[in-house]
Amino acid sequence: MKIRKIWICSVLGAAVLAGAGCAQKQAGATVSQSAGKQETAERQKEAAEGMEPIYAAALKDGIYQIQVDSSSPMFRAEKCELTVKDGSLTARMTMSGSGYARVFMGTGEDAEKASESQWIPSEDTREGKNEFTVPVEALDRAVACSAFSKRKGTWYDRTLVFRADSLPAEAFKEGNLTTVETLGLKDGSYTAVVRLEGGSGRAGVESPANLRIMDGKALVTLVWSSPNYDYMKVGEERFEQQNTEGNSVFEIPVTAFDYKQKVIADTIAMSTPHEIEYTLIVESAGLKEVGE
Repeated sequence: MKIRKIWICSVLGAAVLAGAGCAQKQAGATVSQSAGKQETAERQKEAAEGMEPIYAAALKDGIYQIQVDSSSPMFRAEKCELTVKDGSLTARMTMSGSGYARVFMGTGEDAEKASESQWIPSEDTREGKNEFTVPVEALDRAVACSAFSKRKGTWYDRTLVFRADSLPAEAFKEGNLTTVETLGLKDGSYTAVVRLEGGSGRAGVESPANLRIMDGKALVTLVWSSPNYDYMKVGEERFEQQNTEGNSVFEIPVTAFDYKQKVIADTIAMSTPHEIEYTLIVESAGLKEVGE
C-alpha cells in the first residue's frame, strides 16, 4: 500500500511540474535560453578581436551583398542585403531555415522585457524560409541578437558579425580604404609584407610577397608552405594554382591595403577537397619597389 501511495504521489508531482512547464511556455513566449551563454560570450570576444568597427559614414549609399557570421549554425543567413542610406545601415537576412518567429536586437533577457513593438517578425519567403530586416549599428562588430524559436517557445541568444571585408571596394567612400590610387603607386613590381589569418594555422604564406601593379590594380603572389592547395577564390572569382611542382602558388587581386580581405583556399590534403576561409592583409607599410 505504501508503495502504491508513493507511486501515485510521484505521478501527480510529475504532472504538476509538467503542467507548470507548459503554462510557462504558453504564458508567453518569455522564457530565455541561458545554456551556452558562456560559449556565446567567447564567440563575441573572438568575433570582435582585432576588428575596427565600420560605420555608415564610411560607406556609399547603396545595396550590397554582405556576409554575416553567426555564433550558431542553427541561426545562419544564407544571404544578406545591406542597405546604406542617409547615414544608417539595415540588413535583410534570408535564413537557412524557418524555425524562428521573430528576433530582437539584444539578449533574450532584454527581449522578454521589451514591448512587442520592438520585436522584429519574420517575413517568410516563398520557400518558407525566415527573412528578417534588422538595424545594424556598425560592421565588424559583435552584435547581440536573440531569436524566438517557434517550436520551443524560447528566446535563444545569438551573436552576429556583419563582415565589412565581404563588401566590394566600391562600397567605401574615398579615403576610407588604402588603395593603389591613394598611395600613388605606379605600375611596376614591388614587395609587400602579407599576413594570413584563419584555418588551422598549420599552413601559411611567404612574406614579403611579390606585388604587381598593372593598370592601377594590385596583384599579390602568394607562395604557400604546402603543395596541397589547388585553387583560391576572391569573391566569386576563382584562381588556379600556377606551380606545377612544389608548393602552391597563386596570383590574386588585392582589394585594398591594410584591409582584412576574405579569401578562400581549397585544400586536397584531406580525404575530400575542402574550402577553407582565410583573411589576408597586405600591408602598405614597408612596400618596396623592386630595384630600389
